[in-house]
Amino acid sequence: MSKPQSSLPCLLLIFFSAALLHSSQADVGTAAQYRPPYLPTACGGSDQGQFPPGNLFVSVGEGIWDNGAACGRQYQVRCISAPVRETCVPGNTIQVKIVDRALSSVSRPSRSDATIVLSTTAFAAIANSSATFVNIEFQQVP
Repeated sequence: MSKPQSSLPCLLLIFFSAALLHSSQADVGTAAQYRPPYLPTACGGSDQGQFPPGNLFVSVGEGIWDNGAACGRQYQVRCISAPVRETCVPGNTIQVKIVDRALSSVSRPSRSDATIVLSTTAFAAIANSSATFVNIEFQQVP
């Protein structure tokens, strides 16, 4: 009598293949930071009520700006790498709100071609605040 073969190796192969092929819907870009004064003009003027609690807000580059439709959108952002090792805060993902357009921001970003420009509070939550910019993964939150 022959011994029945286990289907466990086959199931494991399917599971690991699916995990490797899982596609993320997040985008990759760069994040810079800007310092106060925060006087957003592109998303409803300088109304302080537009700032989310905790000061986790951003201005965005032209790729996200969408002719102003981006105002108020929320994104999850995490640092994935930087020119200097150990700049990213491992495992930290933050949720930020768009309050301005980077090109029209009163405060100039630390890097002019950044995808997202974070408030100092938001930048420090995901990376060493002495960094000029970091590489990020970001995804819009519904």
